[in-house]
Amino acid sequence: MVAMTDTSTATPTRVDFWFDPSCPWAWMTSRWLDEVATLRALDVHWHIMSLAVLNEDKEDLPDFYKQFLPRALRYARLVAAVAETEGEEAVKPLYDALGTRIHPGGSTDVDTVMAEALAEVGLDAALIAHADTQEYEPQLRASHAEGIGRVGQDVGTPVIAVGDIAFFGPVISPAPKGEEAAKLWDGVVAVAAYDGFFELKRSRTRDPQFD
Repeated sequence: MVAMTDTSTATPTRVDFWFDPSCPWAWMTSRWLDEVATLRALDVHWHIMSLAVLNEDKEDLPDFYKQFLPRALRYARLVAAVAETEGEEAVKPLYDALGTRIHPGGSTDVDTVMAEALAEVGLDAALIAHADTQEYEPQLRASHAEGIGRVGQDVGTPVIAVGDIAFFGPVISPAPKGEEAAKLWDGVVAVAAYDGFFELKRSRTRDPQFD
């Protein structure tokens, strides 16, 4: 177990986080990582991945999921466009603004969510047009492939990489706070660091708790 770190003096550990803005479980994990970053010296980089891309070759998806994926793809394309045109530093604020409306806000009005989120972070509303084009599809797919390539195709979002250690998840609800959040981080990273470790799972007994 890693001891509590003085984040003011420790050399930050690079962490890469791949997310689909529409995934409520990725949102929960991202809120936990935000909390951990206040307690551990982390240098977090945020990257887009896509559930639509991940599932594009699957034919046995439930109807509700098939209806969900085009909406998810629009959000993912927007984030990819912003990452390319505005730089990586714009990705996390946009994710926060989108996710707050999609998840705790419960909005399914994609155009309104995108417009409000872009306005909140001070970006041009014209960027919404990229949600409906393939102009930044190569960048989206490259980012997706980088993340999923570290863990394999039989997972989802989020993907977290800590140096050379990468894993899917964790799937958590609610997102822990304080020392509990830090202890979970230390444990997850320690388990994932074992090269022969592949899976630890139990049935979900609750939905995402956003509060």
